[in-house]
Amino acid sequence: SKNLGSASAFVWWQFNRSIKFSQLLVGPTAKMNLFQSVTSALDNTLASDPTAVIFGEDVAFGGVFRCTVGLRDKYGKDRVFNTPLCEQGIVGFGIGAAVAGATAIAEIQFADYIYPAFDQIVNEAAKYRYRSGNLFDCGNLTIRAPWGCVGHGSLYHSQSPEAFFAHCPGIKVVIPRGPVQCKGLLLSCIADQNPCIFFEPKILYRAAVEQVPTEAYTIPLSQAEVIQEGSDVTLVAWGTQIHVLREVANMAQEKLGVSCELIDLQTILPWDTETVCKSVAKTGRLLISHEAPITGGFAAEISSTVQEECFLNLEAPIARVCGYDTPFPHIFEPFYIPDKWKCFDAVKKLISY
Repeated sequence: SKNLGSASAFVWWQFNRSIKFSQLLVGPTAKMNLFQSVTSALDNTLASDPTAVIFGEDVAFGGVFRCTVGLRDKYGKDRVFNTPLCEQGIVGFGIGAAVAGATAIAEIQFADYIYPAFDQIVNEAAKYRYRSGNLFDCGNLTIRAPWGCVGHGSLYHSQSPEAFFAHCPGIKVVIPRGPVQCKGLLLSCIADQNPCIFFEPKILYRAAVEQVPTEAYTIPLSQAEVIQEGSDVTLVAWGTQIHVLREVANMAQEKLGVSCELIDLQTILPWDTETVCKSVAKTGRLLISHEAPITGGFAAEISSTVQEECFLNLEAPIARVCGYDTPFPHIFEPFYIPDKWKCFDAVKKLISY
């Protein structure tokens, strides 16, 4: 699929950025793909925090994507252990462990399977501090889950459910675009005193490769990153879609002479309205893209906020290029995903409006 090409294209341009980024950090770096950066973050946490525990389906032998490989052997079966196949139980256990003082890191095997735990996340984890008047909290809970399309995942291994949780005060929702961001943002989620959901773009687990610091570091939550500055159109995305829009920005410059400003939102909840609105006030045009279905997707929230804050700055209607309002298909995935051609088409319409 075209997304696989986008994931491969990730390597060359992001690699150079990671070298520049890592020079700002103290200590040695190592070449890591995205799943190895997850392992490194978890390793740092288990080494520095004796209360930290990791649990989920198959995590003891490394998990289906190998994100926890070697950690049980290194830290013991009491700190890295399997759970029954019960997402509600995994998150419920995590809430209890966090309330009792542990740093609880739960893995949901695929984001598509997080729904049985929805009540535990939305009605328990997100509200625990509020309902007790801050006497108790489960802020030490972090929930990891592989997320997004992968080229062959079909209905139950391709979903992007971030918008469901963006409607829930009391939790944070974070999605990285590459190994450097993945490690820094995951460590920030683990350290944050609020329950966090950390979605990992599984198509990038092996395709994305960077020089990543081996020591622990953090990247601030709720802070978008302007990856490329521009003057004509603002492009906003997160996770895998950032790399699609990077290609679109290059195409727009080469074919249309259009300068695009590319923003990685990074944190979905609470999101960085200031960075996005400041960019739109400058460019006057906005395109938002995500893999999830368009209706009720998080692009709608961004669009609404920008319309309220930047109405007099807009030169064209805000564009959303997203998945269709259908279940995620299998053989028709290349037609479903918001690829670079759909996004490039939207940029042309914005400019010619």
